[in-house]
Amino acid sequence: MSTRETMKTTVASSGPRYARSAVAAASLIAIALASGCAMEKRQHITVGSIPDDYRTNHPIVLQEREETLDLPVGSNDMHLSTNQKGTLDGLATAYASGGTGPVTILVPAGSANEAAASRIAREIQSHLGKRKVANGYIVTERYQAQSTEMAPVRLVYRSMVAQTDQCGRWPEDILANAENKHYADFGCSYQNNLAAQIDNPSDLLGPRGTGPIDAERRSKVIGDWRDGDVTLSPNTDY
Repeated sequence: MSTRETMKTTVASSGPRYARSAVAAASLIAIALASGCAMEKRQHITVGSIPDDYRTNHPIVLQEREETLDLPVGSNDMHLSTNQKGTLDGLATAYASGGTGPVTILVPAGSANEAAASRIAREIQSHLGKRKVANGYIVTERYQAQSTEMAPVRLVYRSMVAQTDQCGRWPEDILANAENKHYADFGCSYQNNLAAQIDNPSDLLGPRGTGPIDAERRSKVIGDWRDGDVTLSPNTDY
């Protein structure tokens, strides 16, 4: 047998062996790719379960907060001053928009201005009543004060406020993050500023009911539209 014939015989006999090896290698590659896809899928599920939305990480919630106001009273004061009445008007407005429960007037007892504080407390109650704070929601109590001090009359009520958690948390290095995800403090300042701008926190619970229409204005606008006249108010500057 010649050398060429020997080589043909060798290659021919080893052909099935190479074919089996190729099939085994292809199978291993397919298994490796499938494992990689499964691993990628598991990693995606694990990462996806961690919230990455600043509205979820720093939610705006409604909480009650104690509001206090101290009104200084001199020992010879007989009535509320103009400035004190203006301060009480501001408290009544804030209470009407977000106050809950009663307004408690704390009058000092045993202080040097005890008699004057009692007079001012009665006037405070009357003034708040004129500002649409119901008398049933005004409570007067006393607190012990030092005999030598000019203790203030303190007004206390609880209000509903919108707020989120405290900012400034840096639990980990924000640069050591290969996934390009939000860091822990991301969006916290924005959420705090947004909560501070909410005038009526109850609006977060749902929309308010619609108010009555201005029937007179609607009738005039429809009439002007039918007559081909201008429907805008002449005093409106756009």
